[in-house]
Amino acid sequence: MRTQIAGLALCFVMSGIQAAPDFDALGITPPKQRQAAPDFSLATADGRTLHLSDFRGKPVLLNFWATFCAPCREEMPALQTLWETHRHTGLIVLAVAADRDKSGATITAFLESAAVSFPVLLDSDGEVRRRYEVQALPTSYLIGADGRFLGRMVGPRDWDGEGYRELFASLLATGEIRRPAEPAPAPGEQDLPH
Repeated sequence: MRTQIAGLALCFVMSGIQAAPDFDALGITPPKQRQAAPDFSLATADGRTLHLSDFRGKPVLLNFWATFCAPCREEMPALQTLWETHRHTGLIVLAVAADRDKSGATITAFLESAAVSFPVLLDSDGEVRRRYEVQALPTSYLIGADGRFLGRMVGPRDWDGEGYRELFASLLATGEIRRPAEPAPAPGEQDLPH
């Protein structure tokens, strides 16, 4: 068995295919079965309306955060760096603000002070957070170009760290992160977004 695994690894190296980043090492929980991310429509902090489906065909990092969440505020510069690095190669970074401020004034003030330029959506009534079963902030979902979940991350991340740089390079190079085939769900088993 070890010889077969070593042979497969050598085959991938010889063919130029890079190994996918390790989801476990990055704290990414893959779904039991890849399902479509629920579509939604939200206003942005600058007054536009965006739909998740507007970005079909591109990988999306969907980050749920709030201005009252210190770890969320602390990871914003790394999200901004990620956006600046990959926006022209196809990665979409969307942040969904959990603040209950319907006017968006608090959020807009924070975004200006932090120089955030990626789209920030307002979910003041919490409808999208409930649909995505967000129980802690920040929580992020990685959504493939096909619109289906690739993984979920709870807690802040160093989006500019080496492991995440490799993850997004792999995602953008292949259109989807390569990972082992997923087992079929047991009859009657329901797979939730996380």
